[in-house]
Amino acid sequence: MARLNIVLYEPEIPANTGNIGRTCVATGTRLHLIEPLGFHLTEKALQRAGMDYWPQLDVERYVNYQDFLEKNPGAKIYMATTKGRRVYTEVSYEPDCYIMFGKESGGIPEEILKEHPEEAIRIPMIGETRSLNLGNSAAIVLYEALRQNGFAQMKLQGELTKYRWEV
Repeated sequence: MARLNIVLYEPEIPANTGNIGRTCVATGTRLHLIEPLGFHLTEKALQRAGMDYWPQLDVERYVNYQDFLEKNPGAKIYMATTKGRRVYTEVSYEPDCYIMFGKESGGIPEEILKEHPEEAIRIPMIGETRSLNLGNSAAIVLYEALRQNGFAQMKLQGELTKYRWEV
């Protein structure tokens, strides 16, 4: 079964990683963590944000970006960055693609982005906003990829009829 993948390149803030891990569990998405991590996986902030879901999470760790590439040959990787040429809604996400996000303080390194200019995607923002929170960014792009793939294996509105409210 094909499944989407979220890749975090050297994440620094445990609460963001915990939040993204929780989103991955809720969506059946695999999480990939490229080291070094800016925290230990046992930190309280990670636990508060999603660690209770951690045993259910399909997560892989890599010692560096090269290790990630070697263990996922031929992976179609979209790279979320404020420097992206295309808006995240302008690409077609394959059901088994990888969506990469960089570390909070610096994003995905320029040398990696230069190798993949067509795969660089961005979330539109107004003004001089530097970036969105990593957890929010991952959710925004992941749910677009899920939408494009028909929310495969997820509960849809028709399955939630007992929760309809009268207005």
